[in-house]
Amino acid sequence: METVVVNGIEIPARSIASEMQFHPAPSQAHAWTAAATALVVRELLLQEARRLGVEAEPDAPNEEEALIAALLAREVTTPEPDETACRRYWTANPAKFRAPDVYEAAHILFPAASDDEAARLEAKKAAAETLALLLRDPSRFAALARERSACPSGAAGGLLGQQSRGDLVPELETFILELREDQICPVPVATRYGYHILRLDRLARGTTVPFEAAHGRIERELAGRSWQRAVSQYIRILAGRSQIDGLALDGAQTPLVQ
Repeated sequence: METVVVNGIEIPARSIASEMQFHPAPSQAHAWTAAATALVVRELLLQEARRLGVEAEPDAPNEEEALIAALLAREVTTPEPDETACRRYWTANPAKFRAPDVYEAAHILFPAASDDEAARLEAKKAAAETLALLLRDPSRFAALARERSACPSGAAGGLLGQQSRGDLVPELETFILELREDQICPVPVATRYGYHILRLDRLARGTTVPFEAAHGRIERELAGRSWQRAVSQYIRILAGRSQIDGLALDGAQTPLVQ
């Protein structure tokens, strides 16, 4: 790994190696590039702060971090998002402002590993036989769960307790959320764990958070995005007028200072 130089100031290879621990990556080369980029950006900002005579807050616990913060506060300004922009964002992203569906369900599991074809055929057959019994007499669900389910929930009659969307594997939720309350799914459902008999007990659909309640959150998110874009642009400008050796700095991928 080579040394990197920013406007004549060397960033030692050992500093980059030390920084790599903070940049998990699929390969050492990727981690090195991410670490070197972070240190180059830091050096660019520190050099610019000193060139402009920016002063850090007195008694700051980390003078260099304070110097960078003071530079960005002075040089990077962004407009505050107005109510129209916030409302447009709220309208365009309904899923972000909707409380999750909450439901209670029960199941009976007939286990089979996903790669064991014989076991899966047997589990599917057992599930189908049990389902036929339940469709004739739904009141037997708890008893059959205790008797036949391989899931620990079987001891509680198959009850899974209160769940939110995303808590269970997608295959189960896809079927559960299409059922009516107290309805048993008419087909066994396959997952990597085996075959399941499902019953939906209760379902409360999530409601959309009113704009007024979400306004502050949206305002902060849009302001944060705007500031990040402005900082990225500022760093690209600094990099464009600097001499950087040992690293091809991609302005579009420049990490932001936190």
